[in-house]
Amino acid sequence: MVTADEFLRRQGWADAVRRPLAGDASGRRYDRLSKEGRTALLMQAPPEAMTPAFIAITDILSALGLSAPDILAAAADDGLVLLEDFGDDTYTALLDGGAAAAPLYLLATDALIHLHRCFTGAASLPIFDSARFLDQAMLFCEICKPGGEAAESFRRAWMGPLDRAVAVPTTLLLRDFHAGNLFHLPGRPGVQACGLIDFQDAGIGPVTYDLVSMLQDARRDVAKDIAASCLDHYCAAFPGLDRAAFDASCAILAAQRHVRVIAVFNRLSGLGKPGYLEHLPRLWGLLDRALEHPALGDVAAWFQAHIPPAAKGSQRSPQQQ
Repeated sequence: MVTADEFLRRQGWADAVRRPLAGDASGRRYDRLSKEGRTALLMQAPPEAMTPAFIAITDILSALGLSAPDILAAAADDGLVLLEDFGDDTYTALLDGGAAAAPLYLLATDALIHLHRCFTGAASLPIFDSARFLDQAMLFCEICKPGGEAAESFRRAWMGPLDRAVAVPTTLLLRDFHAGNLFHLPGRPGVQACGLIDFQDAGIGPVTYDLVSMLQDARRDVAKDIAASCLDHYCAAFPGLDRAAFDASCAILAAQRHVRVIAVFNRLSGLGKPGYLEHLPRLWGLLDRALEHPALGDVAAWFQAHIPPAAKGSQRSPQQQ
């Protein structure tokens, strides 16, 4: 097994200054390397973090003319990748610093439009179908609600809506397409000005999912008018889309994603990361809004029957009430 120090020595970065960067909800670690006026990122990931998949998706995105970080070197089996450094201008940092939100979100929407127009398929990618989405939603019952009949009725409530959610065109689904994983690269033309990271869990799935991930962000509020404008802009680029089916898919996958993330953030809080709990009130609010769609009537009824209203504004899981 190649160690990080040996990997960097082989690539000529052994004497670089290393500065850890803030991590995410995964087991990956990032260090910024600085040497002689140059920078790069060292990504270290456990085997289950899908380093080979990250490299494969990077190649796909780059071939399509999108800005994924260049891979300078890799020892994929050891979870080590030396990456191009996009800098510090994530959407999160820019928005927190007062940057105008609408142009950034429109740029990211254009990047998705470009991806969805140009992607023609790839072998060996996981399929995000209704069964996969259902399994992900069931994490809520595993972590936030006791099982038994409640869990079984939860499963039944989701089956019809999720079948409807995937009845839209499919494409490369990046899965964690949100402000924290998007960079503004103003020196690059067109959609290349939107830098993309954290896509190792990508697969083939509904065109709606990444839009929902970005516009109903678990970690930050997105103005309703900006979200609506981006959805309209996307649909205008694909005039053959059935807008009613598209809107239903957005609502269903928004609800599915919020349910899964509520469970994940509760699990992370139990693992000593309580900071994720601050996002739960937002997630419950987004979930309530999504559940207003008629396609989610059975799911909404389940939550009315099993989750007390007080839990939705809480920073604890329903099971902890």
